[in-house]
Formats: sequence, structure tokens, C-alpha cells
Amino acid sequence: MSVGTLPPTSAPRRGTVVRVGPASGVLRWRAVAVPAAAVVVLVLLSAVSLGRGDFPIGVPDVLRTLVGLGEGAQPFIVLELRAPRVVVGLLVGLALGVAGALFQTFARNPLASPDTLGITMGASVGAVGAIVLGSGGAVGGALTGLGIPLAALLGALLTGVLLFLLAWRAGLDGYRLVLVGIALWSVGTALTDWLLTHAEIHDAASAYVWITGSLNARTWDHAVPLAGALAVLLPLALAAGRVLGALQFGDDTARGLGVRLQTAQGAVVLVAVGCVAFAVSAAGPITFVSLVVPHIAVRLAGGSRPPLLASGLLGAVLVVGADLVTRTVLPEALPVGILTAVLGAPYLLWLLVRGRRLSTV
Repeated sequence: MSVGTLPPTSAPRRGTVVRVGPASGVLRWRAVAVPAAAVVVLVLLSAVSLGRGDFPIGVPDVLRTLVGLGEGAQPFIVLELRAPRVVVGLLVGLALGVAGALFQTFARNPLASPDTLGITMGASVGAVGAIVLGSGGAVGGALTGLGIPLAALLGALLTGVLLFLLAWRAGLDGYRLVLVGIALWSVGTALTDWLLTHAEIHDAASAYVWITGSLNARTWDHAVPLAGALAVLLPLALAAGRVLGALQFGDDTARGLGVRLQTAQGAVVLVAVGCVAFAVSAAGPITFVSLVVPHIAVRLAGGSRPPLLASGLLGAVLVVGADLVTRTVLPEALPVGILTAVLGAPYLLWLLVRGRRLSTV
């Protein structure tokens, strides 16, 4: 194994050539430094968040508790009462960040995300339907409780299937994908509003809390299924890196590089939809994370497309950090989805204005 630094004239971005036998590749140090820094920030934010509450615990004591050296009631408070909320937020941010990077790279559109493609709205339709239609009667017991995340999961998956089928025309075109997604988002919004107008007042209140996206009252029952799903989906997403590198240059180039276009496109969409579906089923539709984070990741790490690992870790930092702010900085605790929407909506408007200016140049 040998390494060597690329000269400035051989590549626009400095890096290190790594050779292992006959194989070689270029290691971009920014692509390594950004995920590493995100991990450090994420650990610190998680430790601070685990220590905040009615019974404050210092960061050193939190870290000692996590390695099994906690004393008194600290292990119960940290590991049983507070850790599920932080873990769910971390996993949800990780899943949304990766899904956003997949969609934006595949569609070759900076506005492509589960929010604009209607997938999170499909999950909202499923959850609101479970809350409203499952209120009372013999069906109520089957649709409440665990039935709400399950209905959200099914709603997101069904919307993803419809997106795939309606956008398919001898392959998947990114522009057509976004148009179909916006249409599905509109239909989902109308269905959600219709369900809320026919709901009892207490059911409508519960539905509104869920569709804002919240980490309140999360337990290990929410974290374990999400962790199991990501244990399968994240390796598949990372393994698709070579395919994504070809897809970003267009269908003809991908075919020329030997990519089985339809199979690759379908696999990428299904992995992205799966990440979003399980994330939304665990915490509700926490919006704009999957839209904003890939842009931040590509600006920090460099490259021609959003890096998957950096996007996922920065998504986790954003969700955990936003939840910490809502609980400690704001005068009143709010669902984390409200804060991410407040941050993401102006960013979306900026992207639209910037795209319009570039198109007129």
C-alpha cells in the first residue's frame, strides 16, 4: 500500500492517491474531516441533551453513565428516560440526511427531497387516518398506539410506490419525478385536511401534534425498529455510491459506464423511500432536514454531489441540536419539526431565488 499527494495540476481538488495492490483511489481529506467533526459534535450535543431536564446532570457524569460508571439514579434517568429521545432523534436525522442526498443526486435537482416529493405527506395521511378513523369503536384499539407509526410507515411506502410507478416511463427522469412528487404532495395535503375537518376536536389536536414532527415521549419501542431498518438500508445506500456517481451525469453516461439503468434507479429510489418511511413512522414528518442537510454537506466536504455519510451525520446533528434548542433555549418547549421548518423554509426560498438568478445569467 502506498500513498502520494496529487499535484495541483493533476486535479482541481487536492487529495491523496491510495494504492492497495492493483487498485487505487483518491482520498479527499475534506470528505474524511467533515464526518469526523460531525461525529464529535454529535457526541457532545447528545451528552448535553441527555443531561438536560428536571434533574440536571453534567456532561462528565453523562459520559461516565454511558460507559457504565454512573451512580445512584443517573443510569435510570439517562438510559431509560432520556436516551430513547436522543437516539430516535439521531437515527431520524441520519435517515433523513441520507435520503435527501440520494434523492438530490438521483434526480439531479437541488429541490428534490422527501418533503417536496410527497413521501412525508403520504406518511402524514396514514397517521392522521389512523388517529381520526381509529377513534372509538371496535377498530379503535387496533389502529391506536403502535398502529399510528405502522400507518405512517404504510402511507410513506404507498406514496413511494405511486411515485415510482407514475414517474416511470422507460426509466425514471429526475424532472418528471419532481413533478409527480409535487402532485402527490398536493393530493396528500388535501386528504389530510379533509380528515382533520371530519375529526373530533381531541383527535384533531393529537393529529396536529404528530404531523408537526416531535420527539416527545419517544421510547425504545420507537428506536429499535428504526435502528434495525437502518442497519439494512444504510449499507445499501453507501454501497450505491458508484452507481450514484454515474447517475449524476445523466442516463446515457450511466449506460456507457455499464450501469443497468432501470435496476439502479429503482434500487436507489426504494432505499431512499425506505429510509424516509421508517424515520417518519418513528417521529413524524420532521420537515426540511432532508432538503437542507445535503446542501450543507456538499459545501463543507466538497465534491460534485452530496456525500451520503456526511449528509447523514449532519442530519443527525441538526435534529438532535434542534431538539436541544427547543427544550433549553426557547421559552416554551416546541416539537422539533417546528424549528426545522422555521430554519428550512427560508432556505428553500433562497434556493428558488438563487436558481432563478442563475437561469437569467
